[in-house]
Amino acid sequence: MAGLVALVGSGEYLPVMTAVDALLLDGRPRTFVQLATAAAPEGATSLAKWHALGREQAARLGVEQVVVDVRDRADADRPELADLVGDAGLVYLSGGSPTYLAQTLRGTAVWTAIHRVWQGGASLAGCSAGAMALTSWVPSIRTVAAGADPGLGLLPHLRVIPHFDRMLGWAPDLLTRALVRSPDDLSVLGIDEDTALVGGPHEWTVHGRQAVWVLGHGARQEYRAGARLVTPG
Repeated sequence: MAGLVALVGSGEYLPVMTAVDALLLDGRPRTFVQLATAAAPEGATSLAKWHALGREQAARLGVEQVVVDVRDRADADRPELADLVGDAGLVYLSGGSPTYLAQTLRGTAVWTAIHRVWQGGASLAGCSAGAMALTSWVPSIRTVAAGADPGLGLLPHLRVIPHFDRMLGWAPDLLTRALVRSPDDLSVLGIDEDTALVGGPHEWTVHGRQAVWVLGHGARQEYRAGARLVTPG
């Protein structure tokens, strides 16, 4: 049976998300696999920061940190890196560029290994860029281009806007782009900072200090911590 999925608006590896990460690891191997691939275009200093934050979170949880240091597609096809995923209790894709993350992992040995351990019961979390990349809709955040790239396709029935309480100030047209030509069986979700949607692929529970929003044309429905929601598709 496939494991839990967590779509996180922000806060990866920070104390505010420790309870969510503990839930994701509950009853699973005490191995916390971390990929900072989405931040690779920012350089080695940014990657080192994410690896350090992940190490601190693993220490708070009392589990083993395993860094899968995928920086490009060549790395993502290295068998020795794919093998590091094998004993995961939780695999975590942290933030950065959702487009780069999806393009780097899609169809590679590392993504195949991640998908396999998730299907075997490991939890899989994506925060910010990681959450967007788990769907099939990865828009450009830093440009006004209307298009979107394909994501990793784990949750093809969803479109996710992380940092929702702040994102529309950064990219005002993003909600319109998410809703345009969205079929009836597809859910558009806004996930606030320090907030996570846990479950999947269709039944979910909200965790964290803010809200998850189900978005439509001219409407939005709010779900706070403890609320349950079902996404069609």
